Amino acid sequence: MTDHKSVRFNLRKNIVFFDIEATGLNVIKDRIVQLAMIKYLPGQDEPIEWSELINPGPVLISEEAFAVHGISAEMVAKKPTFPEIAAEVYEFIGDADLAGYNSDRYDIPMLMEELSRAGIELSLEHRHQIDVQKIFYKMEPRTLSAAYKMYCDKHIENAHDALADVRATVEVLAGQLKKYENVEYMDGDGFTHAPPIQNDIPILAAFTNDKRTVDATQRFKYASNGDIIFNFGKYAGQNAAEVLKRDKQYYNWILNKDFSAQVKQIVKNLVIGKPI
Repeated sequence: MTDHKSVRFNLRKNIVFFDIEATGLNVIKDRIVQLAMIKYLPGQDEPIEWSELINPGPVLISEEAFAVHGISAEMVAKKPTFPEIAAEVYEFIGDADLAGYNSDRYDIPMLMEELSRAGIELSLEHRHQIDVQKIFYKMEPRTLSAAYKMYCDKHIENAHDALADVRATVEVLAGQLKKYENVEYMDGDGFTHAPPIQNDIPILAAFTNDKRTVDATQRFKYASNGDIIFNFGKYAGQNAAEVLKRDKQYYNWILNKDFSAQVKQIVKNLVIGKPI
């Protein structure tokens, strides 16, 4: 059987698989209590693992979150806070591509927020993003445990421990590459496409990423003509750059409310005409 250490990807650059356990599900207000990462490097046989429990500071671990991951306040009380390890985390990631399970909607934006609070910008420019869940949901809609059983014929031990989950995620992707080799994809409109699941990071990224969305929290999207439009609020569907330049009060409101660091940077770039 394949395990995460024996997986071989065709890499042009480093790729970091990671998983987060947190105080809750709000990517802006909640905090990370465990972060685990596995980095694969081109031409290197053994991946590099990194894992740490993290003190969330004044943010309490919700009962719902504790019921899922089992990490208590006592377990993280003497652990480092995220600002204390932020530089180490950023250095580990470097310019690597990013991968995870439900990472586009949860792990990546939450990590971006934590790094932003520590004064570090995690730019997604020039990074491929692989959300393994999207491959699974498009090809076999279910959960990580079901994916692990289906593609690896194994059960996850210590499910919802971040390192166990990220190891399983690596093995699931390896299983998907094997299962869907040369398998065509039929989209929701009934059109058949050439086999999209290949051992090629850019091809996987193109298949899993929704080209219509601009940011991880889906506050903006691309219109059919390529313009960036609002995907929320009173200006939903309208050209974002035009609105923000016209309505300075709305621009300032976004910058001062609980929107993600990525959304705020997009807003600033739209106003000054910088490419997104």
